[in-house]
Amino acid sequence: MPRPHSRAQRSGPAGRTSGPAPGKRPPLAIAVTTLWEYPSQHYDAKAIEAPDPAEVEVEPAAAGAIDCAEESARRAPARRDRNMQGDRGYVGATPSWVIWQLLQRYTKPKSLCVDPMAGSGTSLDVARDLGRRALGYDLRPTRPDIFRADARKLPLEDAVADFAFVDPPYSTHVEYSDDPRCIGRLDAGGADRGKAYYEAMRGVIDELHRVLKPGRHLGLYVSDSYRRTRGAAPGEGVFMPIGFELFRLLRERFEPIDIVAVVRHNAKLEKGNWRRAAEEQNFFLRGFNYLFIMRKDRTPSGRSGSGTPRHR
Repeated sequence: MPRPHSRAQRSGPAGRTSGPAPGKRPPLAIAVTTLWEYPSQHYDAKAIEAPDPAEVEVEPAAAGAIDCAEESARRAPARRDRNMQGDRGYVGATPSWVIWQLLQRYTKPKSLCVDPMAGSGTSLDVARDLGRRALGYDLRPTRPDIFRADARKLPLEDAVADFAFVDPPYSTHVEYSDDPRCIGRLDAGGADRGKAYYEAMRGVIDELHRVLKPGRHLGLYVSDSYRRTRGAAPGEGVFMPIGFELFRLLRERFEPIDIVAVVRHNAKLEKGNWRRAAEEQNFFLRGFNYLFIMRKDRTPSGRSGSGTPRHR
């Protein structure tokens, strides 16, 4: 998802990435503190052995969702590079190792994992590496196993997902599409003080609450943002506390489990001109992302629905 200060097309080249070369990355291990860091955007999938499906107890789920997940898996593009998840050329993709950490803790093989803003499919690749079912949606699908849908109106039954992950737009720093429904077109620091953006994100959070099973978990990965005001005095830009505002909305629907700070290894953070500007103009570069881990109430509550499959 978008990173602050980027105005590139999301499908454009991401440039050189930092971190160890494929095959030289350290092995993944379950993180035990709330400060997460890994020296690469991606992990080495070749070192991961997915469980044998024949030996796994299948999670109960609505038939429509299972059929759709299986269809998505059939459509998935061949992984030419098993050392990368998602698309190398996709601007602002989620670090795949973050999703790996979440799925290891909060899912088991054959669990149904849903990403309503799937981008280049990073979460789908991670889920399948670990033997999970995966469903991804996006207004602008980048590959055939991602279905076109608005994150506020997913074509899924009620209470069917075992886990949900979302990496939403961090305001308007990345241009996603010309679709008027695109939340990435809404300014979290605009004249309305971000009202439209946060109302749209409330709709996404409500929808994820609807499709999750009681007692199951959600991970939301996001960053605050800062925009310099041209011609203004140092320190007179616009700060957007997107993380705090989205956490407030999440608490309306979910129980908080924990908050993790994920260290960002953005190449821009090391550029002399960016660091010099941050010092001279009296603002901070974003050094971490929030990872909010939430759980849906164990008893059915909140918005109800017919439970009728909505897949087309």
